[in-house]
Amino acid sequence: MNRPDQPGVTAPDYDVSQPSDVDYARAFADVAPAERDHQLAVRRFVQDEVLPVIDGYWERAEVPFDLVKRLGELDFLRDGVDVPGRPQVSFMAEGLASMEMSRGDGSVATICGVQGGLALRSIVMHGSPEQVERYAEPMARGEVLGAFALTEPTHGSDSVSLETVARPATRDGVDGYVLTGEKKWIGFGSCGDITVVWARLDDPDAGERHGQVHGFVVPQDAPGYTGTTIEGKMALRAIWQAHIELDDVFVPADAALPGATSFKATAAVLFATRLAVAWSAVGHAVACYEAAVQYAGQRVQFGKPLAAKQMVQERLTRMLSTLTQMQLLVGRLTELADAGQLTGEQASLAKYTCTRGAREIASVARDLLGGNGILLANRVARHFADIEALHTYEGTESMNALIVGRDITGLSSFA
Repeated sequence: MNRPDQPGVTAPDYDVSQPSDVDYARAFADVAPAERDHQLAVRRFVQDEVLPVIDGYWERAEVPFDLVKRLGELDFLRDGVDVPGRPQVSFMAEGLASMEMSRGDGSVATICGVQGGLALRSIVMHGSPEQVERYAEPMARGEVLGAFALTEPTHGSDSVSLETVARPATRDGVDGYVLTGEKKWIGFGSCGDITVVWARLDDPDAGERHGQVHGFVVPQDAPGYTGTTIEGKMALRAIWQAHIELDDVFVPADAALPGATSFKATAAVLFATRLAVAWSAVGHAVACYEAAVQYAGQRVQFGKPLAAKQMVQERLTRMLSTLTQMQLLVGRLTELADAGQLTGEQASLAKYTCTRGAREIASVARDLLGGNGILLANRVARHFADIEALHTYEGTESMNALIVGRDITGLSSFA
């Protein structure tokens, strides 16, 4: 609080939360009016409803379920996934929305990514018409919360080798499957309604499907399903990830996703979300850059604003340079995605480049803010921490580098 009546005890209030429309190379200057409207609607939600409250949720490690409800009401929860009866959203519009959501908070953006980008997308892409009718609209409204359970305690990057199994079984005269195994780092896996579980089919009578990865919609209240919230996280504190134990969990036959009968189905879902993760990295970088510019203009040292210092201007320029490269990359690749021409390797390059760039920008911004850079009120610390999670999920830096490296050389170096 400002204390002008007590010289030497003044503690200025810094306002570093205002959007700046940073787009130095005009990477997004020509987006369609509907896409811009979608972006600005998300920005208003972030400014009016997320930023005023998110620090408290983040510090307490609580899920903002009230914001989840609002996301559903505003139709921001489906992460661009096509839901019958709802308007289609272009890749560019959803990319801009992901950027704005992450500019507000990484946990809120991840909620959209888990609910819409992963769980809902799995059902819409690979589910039966009956499954889509049952789940899609309630999930878009936020009335049914979903999780996506792929990663296991001993299989992160090596997810193709997952060990969770599904065996055919009959209980009380109902044919179905029994699922056994463990999953880890599953968003909404301990506080949702359903979980899309990826498991290896153990059924010698199933022919080629035996041993393949299949998808199943599992109610979280099913007997044998235990989701334990992972505590002690230093990032994404306003969304709960779970360690899930599946102890002979029975699901009926119609819980299987008919289009998800190999790891290719899983990979198709992940491919569709990888570019969105790059957009999220841009959003985090924008938040850190905005905070740095605004703080530099307000913070006075040695009789001048920091913004008047040569070293500070060089740092701001360095941050803007990196951010502009990220914006141009995601903008161009999103144009390819809207044209149906984006490749998996290009999406991996976007994720690799943008999360690295966001880390660099966050680090410079944190340093530029000095001691004030570790305060939640000044935004950078929260983004600094959340970028570390973003840098890892949806494929680590190393895994995405190997995907691109394989494309460059024609040689696989996966061990």
